[in-house]
Amino acid sequence: MDLTKRVEVIAGVSLMALIAGGCLLVVAPFVSSILWAAVICFATWPLHQRLERLFGHRRTLSAAIMATLVILVTVLPFVLSATALDENLTALLARVQEYRTQGLPPPPPWLVRIPLIGDPLQSYWAGLATDSERGHTFLAMLLEQSKPWLLRLSQDLGMGVLRLGFSVVIAFFLYRDGDHLVDRIAEIGSRVLGEYSQHLVSVVGRTIRGVVYGFLGTALAQGLLAAIGFTIAQIPGAWLLGLLTFILALVPCGPPLVWIPATLWLGTQGHMGMAVFLGVWGLLAISGVDNFLRPYLISREARLPFVLVFLGAMGGILAFGFIGIFIGPTLFAVGFAILNDFLVHKHAATSPAPRSD
Repeated sequence: MDLTKRVEVIAGVSLMALIAGGCLLVVAPFVSSILWAAVICFATWPLHQRLERLFGHRRTLSAAIMATLVILVTVLPFVLSATALDENLTALLARVQEYRTQGLPPPPPWLVRIPLIGDPLQSYWAGLATDSERGHTFLAMLLEQSKPWLLRLSQDLGMGVLRLGFSVVIAFFLYRDGDHLVDRIAEIGSRVLGEYSQHLVSVVGRTIRGVVYGFLGTALAQGLLAAIGFTIAQIPGAWLLGLLTFILALVPCGPPLVWIPATLWLGTQGHMGMAVFLGVWGLLAISGVDNFLRPYLISREARLPFVLVFLGAMGGILAFGFIGIFIGPTLFAVGFAILNDFLVHKHAATSPAPRSD
């Protein structure tokens, strides 16, 4: 190869690398939205195909209906939670500011009835209420330390809602034009991996549906049921507590950590009827739905270690922000399933064939 040809090859490769790098920079802010849109479309593609056949193969209409369903199931609960968080934070900061000028009120009577910590909390609160200077210093320190954290929490939740919104827009186009994209990906996969690519797609499909339906679907149902129960019982910040229930549903015995304290709080406030209702609702609906919905939704071929889902959710939040609650467990489970399938196939390939005497 002469010098001119070599320079042209190097220039061409460099230009392609620059274009690829520029594309990655442009796409980088939307990686989490693209990933979640792809996961949702993959998991709900059979439903989309049924709608498409129902409406005479009008792809745009069926894609719009699917995108609307995604909004109702994933985006709307988080929008309501973000709104509730903003309202509660505003009211809380206003109340603390009011206490700074007027002083702390006496401790509420129900505080002493909290097991183990009730007496120390009541004594500490009473000391702050009687000593105005000490109470003022405590509230000032509380405001100074909590404002940055609360602001960051609000921003993270708002950014998560924004990314979910982007994922819905991307999902619409994936639903509408996904067939062509799948064909191109399948062609690339067959060229790189051969026949194994079809088996790999099957493994990934079962895993994604198992995570989305079995784990995230059940957690979302528990969060929605919790928010409904808290709203009926007139618990402050009902949708915010529902969001917390959804997150804790990824942990074994997580939802009772929300609805049991809420039930006890109603009892201490004298609302015994609502306390009984919320206790029954929490036991039968919030926690009870996990006993039949998860086995019904999850695919038998995609039974996953629960610790992977939990670690995936926590790691997903750190890596992708709030939307990582969805993406983390899915990616973690898919990676685990691919690795496990590879090891099984490798073991089968290296095992000696049975002797026939």
